[in-house]
Amino acid sequence: KMYVCGPTVYDKAHLGHARCYITWDMVYRYLKFSGYDVKYCRNVTDVDDKILKKAEDQKKTVEEISSTYYESFKASMEKLNLLSPDIEPFATKCIKDMIEIIEKLIEKGYAYEADGDVYFQVNKFKDYGKLSKQPLEDLSSGIRVELSDKKRGNLDFALWKRDEKHGYESPWGKGRPGWHIECSAMSKKYLGSTIDIH
Repeated sequence: KMYVCGPTVYDKAHLGHARCYITWDMVYRYLKFSGYDVKYCRNVTDVDDKILKKAEDQKKTVEEISSTYYESFKASMEKLNLLSPDIEPFATKCIKDMIEIIEKLIEKGYAYEADGDVYFQVNKFKDYGKLSKQPLEDLSSGIRVELSDKKRGNLDFALWKRDEKHGYESPWGKGRPGWHIECSAMSKKYLGSTIDIH
């Protein structure tokens, strides 16, 4: 079971996309060649700040932007002779799954709601940073996201963002998912609770 984070479809594919998807295409082909039964899932992020901005700038709908650039992405990957993934879910089709996971995280005390946004509280998860072998205090020094007075900790990240204009109904009001929860929900839905490669 191999899950690869797919494109955010707001612009044409670039060299970074090519490097990423050629790499995983080679892994996919090699595993199949070696006799493994491979289930390859690569998502499409079709709801995001960059997509919304481009739709607004070009006076188009979010769907027009995401479908145009998804088709462009697909054509680029075909020109590179890449195999299609076995499963290619779209984030907007898995909103219900994301909401269910967020509700469970809140219930277990790992996430909290703040004025329609929901954040994962990093310091509640004792093994956070274990895979990268970095303690929380080291991670804090390299924060790349905008600080918010809604967050309890600087490392806390958005699972759900309040969005009255483009949002989906949720227990916290209209909003849309953050990146982290998208991949978690889609990999779980299509590959199960454990995967071999992410």
